[in-house]
Amino acid sequence: MGLQPDKTTLTQSQPNRDTPSTQQHLHLNYTPTKRHWHRFATTDPVVPPRPGDPPRSTEERLAYHSSFVTIRTPAIHTLAAQVRTLMILGRHQQTTARPSLIVTGPAAAGKPTALLNVGRTCHLAHTRKNPPPPGSAHTAVPVAYVLVPPGATAKTLITEFARYLGIPITARMTQTQITEAVCHTYTQAGIQLVMIDEIHRLNPRTTTGAQTADLLKDLSERLPATFVYAGINVTDTPLFTGTRGAQLAGRATLVDCGPLPARHGKREPFRDVITDIENHLDLQQHKAGTLPRHAPYLHQRTAGRIGSLTRLIRQAAITAIHAGTERITKTTLDTIRLDHLAETQHRPRRSR
Repeated sequence: MGLQPDKTTLTQSQPNRDTPSTQQHLHLNYTPTKRHWHRFATTDPVVPPRPGDPPRSTEERLAYHSSFVTIRTPAIHTLAAQVRTLMILGRHQQTTARPSLIVTGPAAAGKPTALLNVGRTCHLAHTRKNPPPPGSAHTAVPVAYVLVPPGATAKTLITEFARYLGIPITARMTQTQITEAVCHTYTQAGIQLVMIDEIHRLNPRTTTGAQTADLLKDLSERLPATFVYAGINVTDTPLFTGTRGAQLAGRATLVDCGPLPARHGKREPFRDVITDIENHLDLQQHKAGTLPRHAPYLHQRTAGRIGSLTRLIRQAAITAIHAGTERITKTTLDTIRLDHLAETQHRPRRSR
């Protein structure tokens, strides 16, 4: 159709105008594009303090705890393994839609972190195996990351797919024309993994929602890529009801990023994550083992949600640096206010 993707590339000589947190976490307050994704995937993650390193300044440590490292939760391990397997399984499949994944869970359970981490891993693995020729102005595009817009229609969603790769579209173009351009350009660009976030915004019980769900089904059948959908409590939404829901459920593997239990058999996965977070802190006076001892309190406070847990500890670390104590205690943790859900439903009552 003569439509070409955006040729914008990211070189080391270009200024990086994103904030550190945008680089590390690809904040979802704007429409992602290929350029945003490439910058996110190729920016080196922040690193924890290492033995023998010179002490960091206060500002450096505040910035570090603001961005922080990605904690390798069980959900990330599961999702990475599933994506790797399904991409291999669908690599040579031609006649039907490739198997897909649905990442679900409550708010603040770490879904975006898990999704973006796996996407970055896929991007870097592909570019290592397929480096661009010397002097090439083109960047590899193995991953697409698209947000379902609020009140999405089939045309607004396919427009988001087009915008990601910079495919030029006009107001006169029909949904079918845009879809043809997207399928052609995504195939030519070598997209292997398509991640669609905020999928809970779709409601197939409405006319526009049903048409949008049908569009996704069409794309998954036409694009040679593995699709990963993510959303809040997807199994409780209409996405799994009716004929369309049965088709989706029959093709997709479910990965639950639910709250971590305090105990799982003989293991204590929540305490293990707390230990991992504590080991990555950069505080001058904090004593190792302090936070794991408060695992029951932290589990009750956050209901086992990883997003709430990391936010609580990072805020406590920043508070400790500002206060000059350089350590996190239960008293420090108790002064931190979390998201409204955690504060109203899960905050332990103070003893009198």
